[in-house]
Amino acid sequence: MTDLHLPLDRGAGRLAAQIAAGFRAAVRSGRLTAGTRLPSSRDLARDLQVSRGVVVAAYEQLTAEGFFIARRGDGTRIAPLARPDDTAPEPPAADPAPAALPSCDIPPDPGVPYDLWPSQPDLSAFPRERWIAATRAALRTLPSEELTYPDPGGVRPLRTELAGYLGRVRAAVAEPGRVVIMNGVAHGLSALVRLLLADGHRVLAVEDPTSVRQVPMLEAAGIRLAPVPVDRDGLDVAALARTGARAVLVTPAHQYPTGVVLSPARRAELIAWARDVDGLILEDDYDAEFRYDREPVGCLQGVDPDRVVLLGSVSKSLAPALRLGWAVAPPALATRLREHRGHTDLGAPVIEQYALAEFLRSGGYDRHLRTMRRRYRARRDALAEALAAFLPRAAVRGVSAGIHLYVELPSGCDEDAVLARAAASGVSAAGAREMWSPGRAADAPPALVLGYARLAENHLVKAAELLGKAVTEGTEG
Repeated sequence: MTDLHLPLDRGAGRLAAQIAAGFRAAVRSGRLTAGTRLPSSRDLARDLQVSRGVVVAAYEQLTAEGFFIARRGDGTRIAPLARPDDTAPEPPAADPAPAALPSCDIPPDPGVPYDLWPSQPDLSAFPRERWIAATRAALRTLPSEELTYPDPGGVRPLRTELAGYLGRVRAAVAEPGRVVIMNGVAHGLSALVRLLLADGHRVLAVEDPTSVRQVPMLEAAGIRLAPVPVDRDGLDVAALARTGARAVLVTPAHQYPTGVVLSPARRAELIAWARDVDGLILEDDYDAEFRYDREPVGCLQGVDPDRVVLLGSVSKSLAPALRLGWAVAPPALATRLREHRGHTDLGAPVIEQYALAEFLRSGGYDRHLRTMRRRYRARRDALAEALAAFLPRAAVRGVSAGIHLYVELPSGCDEDAVLARAAASGVSAAGAREMWSPGRAADAPPALVLGYARLAENHLVKAAELLGKAVTEGTEG
């Protein structure tokens, strides 16, 4: 059996995550190469003196991420697309000197009794006391010199903490020099599109369906959008190749709005596409913190950090009002993003950056996420069960992650009429039709996109009951 050298700290727990991290490190260092056959889960469990279920969980995680490939009769091997980091990458460790200075939809009326509008976290759950404590701790130690104009790429402590967090939780290849602080994902996308245009790109491929708020923002930057169909396995990479685009924006962890998680095969195809066309993948890590059936699938950026830009924020995990996000980019592109900020807006607010760095360092962010996962899972379960009871002919998608459900209505339903009747009864929800491209909207089944983060379980049950009535009233008529 291959001697894998997978050190485990049994006192730290999360043994499956430790095993997965060990394999990733072995692939990235070149110690395990593409095609290497791995021991069976039973043999490795015996060798590591852990339960077989722990090893199976690690193998499934890495297969989902594209590091492993499993075939019946051939066992599990290192995937052909998994490859080590270059032996001489562009050095990201030394931060460039500061440059010389010269997806979410608009919510309805907040007075609506049953607000199922998607993309909205539970704002009442913002950890005010912990955030105040983090801000005070940051201010006590913040040197006065740091209150001047900041490094436009973000303060070093925050980039360091984010690099550690993203490497640990999202399996990203993240050093501080790759991390650029942005004012949310939207800001990061806007900046990246402008850099793509400067490099000669004229087309950006986007998922179909996608956020209606995102499309005009991207088009306003001056790039043409090429919609690419999404099916049950995620983005159709063959259709992507036919667009002629060399850049694509994807939400592989939890596609908005369908809730689909990009399949292992499609992940591999997408990375292969980027390498074949010398392209760039913009990975919007949408809702990645909230996965309920297993450990979150590692980000695409961790598979090929020189072809993928990882975009994330605290808008769903904490609050959109903070306007704190990040881009983890190849070193040369990270430098250009930092320069772009220096030339356009001089960087993000300093005190908020230090507060988030302290929140991460102290473990407050991890604790908050654990609390919210439990809360959101209970709400998801309540809504899904109520929909099964009151809308038994609807198909509920996207239940494994995130803070919204995609609900395909029974055939023959008029989506707009259902929304109007629901609104009259006090339920706000988003229809899916406007999220599809004009060429596919006519054939898309009527559907609703329902956010469940902001309502207690009993209110979600009542909202589902009212939605059921809104549907049945139309069919009876």
